[in-house]
Amino acid sequence: MKAARSPRSPADGPRPGLRERKKTQTREAIRTAAYGLIREQGYDATTIERIADRAEVSPSTVLRYFPAKEDIVLTDEYAPVMAAELAARPEGEPWPVSLRHVLRGAVRPGAGEEAELTRLRARLLAEVPAVRSRMLETMSATGRPLGRAIARRTGLDPDALEVRVLSTSLVGGLLEVSRYWAEHGHEDDPADLVERALDVLEHGPPGLGKG
Repeated sequence: MKAARSPRSPADGPRPGLRERKKTQTREAIRTAAYGLIREQGYDATTIERIADRAEVSPSTVLRYFPAKEDIVLTDEYAPVMAAELAARPEGEPWPVSLRHVLRGAVRPGAGEEAELTRLRARLLAEVPAVRSRMLETMSATGRPLGRAIARRTGLDPDALEVRVLSTSLVGGLLEVSRYWAEHGHEDDPADLVERALDVLEHGPPGLGKG
């Protein structure tokens, strides 16, 4: 699975300035270096120093963009993309319809190199305890863009408990879908797994409440 690109086109907003473009290029160079090294020598042997050397930046630059090595794996566009998708849904659309649209969009399948990276990231989430631990540690911050979109949709405060619970549940649900997908050999269709996750969020697991 991958985070879908934002539905907004470049014409929808101002083009990023040179400084922002350079930041994006540096961030992507660090990610590319890290993934290449992980493929070659495994996660544990891939140090910040080696990532910096391959990306041709300093170790302090790597840590400025990614405070922990695990963040390079976990950093994703899920929440911002879901927030943009949610903001674009028609006013008054039933919440379950909006939710399914947003989460389906977040897991549009990639192809080629992108698909390979998606599988690698899912495998690391499933296999590396440090990556899972960091995921739990940062989940609240990751869900903030989505929380702001939910707040606008509902009229609630972005820091309301209900907003925080829902945004964190959605982000965590997608990450668990990714982990499950990897643990089962990437055999399932990610879209089907998302539908199952949505059914749980909406109705609870099958059989719940039956005596």
